[in-house]
Amino acid sequence: MWERFDEPLTLNDIADSAILSKFYFSRVFRTLTGTSPSRFLAAIRLCMAKKLLLETSASVTDISFMVGYNSLGTFTSRFTRSVGVPPARFRMMSELGMDATPSALRPAGPTGHSGSVQGELYVPDTELPIRIYVAAFKESIPEGQPKACDVLDRTGPYRLTGLPDGQWFVRAAVVSRAPVEPRPWVRQPLFVGSSHLPVVISGGGTVEADVMTRPLGKLDIPILLALPELDGRQLLEVPRPAQRAVQLARAPGIRRSG
Repeated sequence: MWERFDEPLTLNDIADSAILSKFYFSRVFRTLTGTSPSRFLAAIRLCMAKKLLLETSASVTDISFMVGYNSLGTFTSRFTRSVGVPPARFRMMSELGMDATPSALRPAGPTGHSGSVQGELYVPDTELPIRIYVAAFKESIPEGQPKACDVLDRTGPYRLTGLPDGQWFVRAAVVSRAPVEPRPWVRQPLFVGSSHLPVVISGGGTVEADVMTRPLGKLDIPILLALPELDGRQLLEVPRPAQRAVQLARAPGIRRSG
């Protein structure tokens, strides 16, 4: 899938490459990745679209075909839902150096719901200064806006609050605070992780769920949020220059905050 994402792959095609029946392959694949082959392939296509938007000057239309979509409208709607912003705006945010960290990706506070998840977050030994994003998603794929998020600058306890009753997937991504890679398309997480099982909130209260992180691998579901590619300014914590503020104020479709 990583090598042939631009082709009209079917489940039979993918299962044949593993010399398995499509039914058995689907079961094994879901066990290893936490999602279905079709959803994993869709995530790969959008992940590659993010890379192409930042690394090349190809048009959004061309990129939609390059990653296997036959409809620009379908590509744009799925990209927007999964990444959080439309493709063209995602590219513009990178060019203008905008902070892509949405309000949901800041330490969560009470929102009227009593359910919460907390635990310890573990990271392999590294000499690099790190930032950790840990969030709760309704689906197994980390896409769109998380329902709750905590941001840590070191390993230790995390807490996600404001979660309604239901099943939630806790995901974590660890990025380096320094040096921050100036080319956003190669700014990948150092480590990723998730809770061992989906977390179930019922009747409020707090659920304990520790998260172990490890190096990113080919069987890990791609992160589809605008992070980590566009988190450079937030990591550097550099005040926005006056000239850049003028650029942003004049950019179409961008609301100024503060």
